[in-house]
Amino acid sequence: MTGICDDRVVIVTGAGRGIGRAHALAFAHQGAKVVVNDLGSEVDGSGGSTGPAGEVVEEIRAMGGEAVANGDDVSDWDGAKRLVTTAVEAFGRLDTLVNNAGILRDRMLVNMAEGEWDAVVQVHLKGTFAPTRWAAAHWRELAKEGQQVDASIVNTSSGSGLYGNPGQTNYGAAKAGIASLTIIASRELERYGVRVNAIAPAALTRMTENLGLAQISGDRKAEEFDAMAPENVAPLVVWLGSNESTGITGRVFNVAGGRISVAEGWSRGPEVDKGDRWDPAELTAVVPALVAKARPPAGMFGE
Repeated sequence: MTGICDDRVVIVTGAGRGIGRAHALAFAHQGAKVVVNDLGSEVDGSGGSTGPAGEVVEEIRAMGGEAVANGDDVSDWDGAKRLVTTAVEAFGRLDTLVNNAGILRDRMLVNMAEGEWDAVVQVHLKGTFAPTRWAAAHWRELAKEGQQVDASIVNTSSGSGLYGNPGQTNYGAAKAGIASLTIIASRELERYGVRVNAIAPAALTRMTENLGLAQISGDRKAEEFDAMAPENVAPLVVWLGSNESTGITGRVFNVAGGRISVAEGWSRGPEVDKGDRWDPAELTAVVPALVAKARPPAGMFGE
């Protein structure tokens, strides 16, 4: 197998099922050597099994590719370090890190338990930070030694984090944090030859089957394009993980079906400057006027 990722070594976290599995297979089809990371847990993060990661590895090997499985917890500091070490020890290098692992524990804010908040933020936000930190340290050392680094990190945000979705304060907050992490990390790591981007995908997986996406997929005719298939997300991720994406960094992309768009983040809108300190009472005539001139917040799909 050859393609735009020939001989690149890629880590994909949460790659045992759904979008992560599609990423891993697509990278392999494009010539990459893949470290398939997955705990094999349930959607809420409970349980665990080495089966899903091993099954994806066998699929890749069956089609002539190279892959190894890794069962480390990406939200564990030492586990994230071992994950990066696995790639280097198995294939001699690391070129691309795809942070995809995640869980859901949806609950309305007034009913959410502390543990439900902590678990989701731990897996998504720390589970993105920790592998990114260890991969970045690895690439920085190579750059300091004078080696040419052409590396890429692709993080996974969400429309819930970018635009907001009721019932997901924990998940949305973590995904918004990932978008910010992406932008800041891109500025810090560019000097070492590392690109950092993120995607906000929409696809039908175990995590989204209760959000109405199953009906969208099920309403199509058998011969029609399945816009909700997780395999639709992988091409953009593979491209971002290849050296074809040189010069693209610090961006967040919406991707669903055949549709790709650039998410435009916070920017300064309408403003007024008094040139002096405001009296709170004065703002009654000022703030509503500013808000009236501003664009309203986007809906769940960024529109």
